[in-house]
Amino acid sequence: MGSDGAKRIDIISDTHGRLSDRLLAQLEGADLILHAGDLTSEADYFELATIAPLKAVLGNNDFFYDYGSDVRRQATFEYEGLRFAMAHYREDLPERGVDVAVCGHTHKPVIVPRSTGLLINPGSPTYPRSMRGATMARLQVRAGQILGAEIVEL
Repeated sequence: MGSDGAKRIDIISDTHGRLSDRLLAQLEGADLILHAGDLTSEADYFELATIAPLKAVLGNNDFFYDYGSDVRRQATFEYEGLRFAMAHYREDLPERGVDVAVCGHTHKPVIVPRSTGLLINPGSPTYPRSMRGATMARLQVRAGQILGAEIVEL
């Protein structure tokens, strides 16, 4: 947590069984990690959870893995006064009622303003499909406000 009381949320997706050293270095110091599916590694799930509290959803390649009962196809939760929804597929996200909607699957990073907040796809730190290369996303939040949102190139 920074001196201004802001919390840092690092958002990743589509790691597909590989956590690079660059990614792990970027995640250090996060207050919360969100993973939008396609972890494809129980060991990676537990390693991420040692860095910061972790919330994750199942991707289309995760159904053979056991991450525990907290990891489902979709998740909604509150953090720092903001309402989050997360799913691997964008079409599984609610259109309204959330401040931050997080998805993955496309391996293409994007942050899009919505009428009630932001839609974030962090891209992929492992198998990128955009000219930006390997990416993740980062949010700074405090007391119900989004202070900043960015795509981080790895």
